Amino acid sequence: MDLPEVRGRLTPEFDLSGVTWLRVGGPAEVLFQPADVEDLAAFLAALDPKVPVFPMGVGSNLIVRDGGIDGVVIRLGRGFNDIECGDGRVIAGAAALDAHVARKAAQAGLDLTFLRTIPGAIGGAVRMNAGCYGTYVADHLIEVEAVTREGEVVTIPAADLNLAYRSSELPEGCIVTRAVFAAEAGDPDELQARMDDQMAKRDESQPTKERSAGSTFRNPAGHSSTGRADDTHELKAWKVIDDAGLRGHRLGGAQMSEKHPNFLLNAEDATAEDLETLGELVRERVFQHSGIQLEWEIRRVGKTQRTG
Repeated sequence: MDLPEVRGRLTPEFDLSGVTWLRVGGPAEVLFQPADVEDLAAFLAALDPKVPVFPMGVGSNLIVRDGGIDGVVIRLGRGFNDIECGDGRVIAGAAALDAHVARKAAQAGLDLTFLRTIPGAIGGAVRMNAGCYGTYVADHLIEVEAVTREGEVVTIPAADLNLAYRSSELPEGCIVTRAVFAAEAGDPDELQARMDDQMAKRDESQPTKERSAGSTFRNPAGHSSTGRADDTHELKAWKVIDDAGLRGHRLGGAQMSEKHPNFLLNAEDATAEDLETLGELVRERVFQHSGIQLEWEIRRVGKTQRTG
């Protein structure tokens, strides 16, 4: 593959299993870690448009299949994790961890506490319209900066992203590089206490010490354009999985959590195939039991096996 010169780092055949939360998956044909926005934009502008590009965050909501990913995987790092707070706004780089943004905002007396328990980084939170405790990215997002596949740096207002339940409509090939949020003022100590309470509730109900990728399936219910659910009619994915008798169900090294059955775990040296196969088995059994078609929340990418 003929690649442009960069100021960041290009690594061929990079093992992605070490940078995903589930610790599975094959290699990236090439991993690119850009130095900054300008480096990323110049690389994409010069890259052959036929070369596939996959932007990857911290791998918190991802199964990379065992055959790896063709083309270039782009992983934003230190040049994309700044956090600025002031005047009712928080500006966060796409690589900034959601939890760090929540904490830094709270220290500045700004309320983005809903981000505290969301795994991953801001780029992924925007792409998924991540949410917790009834609040979603859509409730706070003002705009994002992104780099197009052609290498143009653009600003996209939140309204143009059509944020909905666990989804957005980012232009094809765009890579989010930073996001601007509106945040209400709050007392730092009270905001910290709220986040401590959220963390305690999460640790009590979720397998936070296990290798997982967060919620495996979306809740099977209608949601508003902001992502907010109608709580009076909402079904929970964990409940329909539990009702189908799949709490703790195991296949190879993969397991549905005993503690929270909507969490897919790498319990013992699972392969990506183990995890995805178990997930598909859960979907089939739930449909047979209740007629409900679960949709994956975890992204599955790459090839099932090496070729060539």
